[in-house]
Amino acid sequence: MKPIVLIAAAATASMAAAFCPANAYAASNSTFIKRAIRGDNSEIRLGALAEHKGDSAGVRRFGKTLVTDHSRARREADAVAKKLHVTPPTRATTVARAEYKKLSGMKGAAFDREFTSYMVTDHKNDIRDFKKQEKAGHSPTASFARKSLPMLRKHLRIAQRLSQRPGSSSSQK
Repeated sequence: MKPIVLIAAAATASMAAAFCPANAYAASNSTFIKRAIRGDNSEIRLGALAEHKGDSAGVRRFGKTLVTDHSRARREADAVAKKLHVTPPTRATTVARAEYKKLSGMKGAAFDREFTSYMVTDHKNDIRDFKKQEKAGHSPTASFARKSLPMLRKHLRIAQRLSQRPGSSSSQK
């Protein structure tokens, strides 16, 4: 009689796992990839602004780096979104749109200070979120997060270095 009870319990657990966690997990993946794509859109847009308005050569180079790296990440995120049957968002985040508007009215060293300060905070937040998603096992979003973390850490280091000396044209290695 015990084997029958065990089989029934296993079947019930298996059916419950098939219906509940999978849907909740998919929503989590969907939410993450949409946020990641909005983040890429934001970095591309703000990077292009810095590339053209930056006062220092370092900030202009960083802007170009953001455009290049986040354009590549955006293509990779789009592929993940397609696997998840998620329509990729086309807009930047609300916070980034407000920052773009603010930066558009600035120039010179004030622009560089505001831009690098924003990028430090933004990349710290991104790294925190991507590290959480990285722990999601073997999902497409966990793999994407894992692959993206070195780029995000590189951007944070550059932003931190530039925020200490926004007028410098230090190397971005």
